[in-house]
Amino acid sequence: MKKKMILHCFSIVFLFVVLSQNIACHKMIEPEPVIDYRAEMRKFVQDISAAGKRTAADFLVIPQNGHDLITYTGDADGRLVEPYLYAIDALGREDLFFGYNRDDEQTPQSARSEMISFLNLAKEAGKTVLITDYCWTRSKIDSSYHWNDRQDYLSFAADHRELDHIPDYPAVPYKVNSADILSLKDAKNFLYLLNAGKYVTKTSFLDTLRHTDYDVLVIDLFFQDDDAFTKAEITLLKQKQNGSSRLVIAYMSIGEAENYRYYWRPEWENNPPNWLLSENPDWPGNYKVKYWNNQWQQIIVTGENSYLQKIINAGFDGVYLDIIDAFEYFER
Repeated sequence: MKKKMILHCFSIVFLFVVLSQNIACHKMIEPEPVIDYRAEMRKFVQDISAAGKRTAADFLVIPQNGHDLITYTGDADGRLVEPYLYAIDALGREDLFFGYNRDDEQTPQSARSEMISFLNLAKEAGKTVLITDYCWTRSKIDSSYHWNDRQDYLSFAADHRELDHIPDYPAVPYKVNSADILSLKDAKNFLYLLNAGKYVTKTSFLDTLRHTDYDVLVIDLFFQDDDAFTKAEITLLKQKQNGSSRLVIAYMSIGEAENYRYYWRPEWENNPPNWLLSENPDWPGNYKVKYWNNQWQQIIVTGENSYLQKIINAGFDGVYLDIIDAFEYFER
């Protein structure tokens, strides 16, 4: 009887120790919080929109790619995310008709149909759609413009994915016109030109753009490195060669950090902050970021010296937001 009592007491003590250890382990290894990467990207874009529109109610916000963010389920038959749609003015999309798998190659029907289903939802909600196709064969350039026009999309056929020059063909912008462009609804065409490296001086770059009749220009805030365009320079670009007005939009990547931007710190190469992740193998110098992180969002939108504030100060009519589909990287 005494022996059984001793064993029983030992069992109770042993069980208590095991339970204590399990509780301690749970305290030490807490599970990672569940992040809704799509919702975080939507919120990021909405915050950018709110900040921009506080400055000017007609400040344009155009996310590129990530078109399936407009529904809660990511399916074309899902419920529309009204706050997100309210925050944006248009949708940008690359590779709709050419360039999805390879430049100058037609996009597969299945991918094209899926994209169009979402783009048309946005269009039905009153949003403009801007398409950038990548092709250089003249017949394909013609097809790109005609097919996009049939869908009532604005389009630009880029013959070079680096977006570093104005294509020679067509000689004048598709649907060139002399109307004043006061909103995206007025526009018939646009130019997407990000890299100014082929231009020797800032003046030559600006003069080249000034002597075009594109209705909308999408360009970088910076000519090269930290050499940002001034408000006076952007004001000059807001007039087409034919004398009528146009819109000038600033490109801004929010889903990746770029090591050639003003905000980059040399120490990040060896001692990156916890929100800065691996380099994009397809685009050297571009790094994945935890875009929901407060420090990254301070750089982009909330800080006094934010990227968005620099764009606003330079007098741009809006922002063209890239790497919106960064949520796909984290979902994988």
